[in-house]
Amino acid sequence: MPETSFAIAVFFVFVAEMGDKTQLVALAFATRYAAATVLAGVAGATLLVHLFSVLIGEVLGASLPAFWVTLLAGTAFIGFGVWTLRGDELRADERLHERRVGPLLTVAVAFFLAELGDKTMLTTVAIASQRGDFVAVWLGSTVGMVAADGLAIVVGNVLGRRLPERVITYGAALIFVVTGLVMLAAACVRG
Repeated sequence: MPETSFAIAVFFVFVAEMGDKTQLVALAFATRYAAATVLAGVAGATLLVHLFSVLIGEVLGASLPAFWVTLLAGTAFIGFGVWTLRGDELRADERLHERRVGPLLTVAVAFFLAELGDKTMLTTVAIASQRGDFVAVWLGSTVGMVAADGLAIVVGNVLGRRLPERVITYGAALIFVVTGLVMLAAACVRG
């Protein structure tokens, strides 16, 4: 029954995302970019990742081997941390490139990479492998994820107005680097 699959996906993905690293990523981005931009980036990345997750769940009925995905994502997160620290020192030609790429693409790519191999992705794979309602699970998992991250975006947006930019920059960089290190450690444990 599609309605039940949708509700199950919303609930379990929402719960899985609470306190997850990708929720912290959304919070960090919300301290730097407009809430609507962050939410749009999160939603776009989530639609793609969860489409992939449901496809895997339905076709394979099992989760992805996570070692290489986690290793790549962990390394990328450390890179995002370094990038965050140097972000305020952009030259004029780099600023033009950043405007073309923009915060939306930055958020979407970072969030997409963070979500690969994450517990919410694996939760979606598991639900899809059991439910068999492709569209209902895909949309339900996306709604659950965006709702949980929407809470983090609101919190990040409020903090962004009250904290000095230096604190926000160092805090965001720290979140990225620590997340990357945790992901690398998890990859080593799995490998």
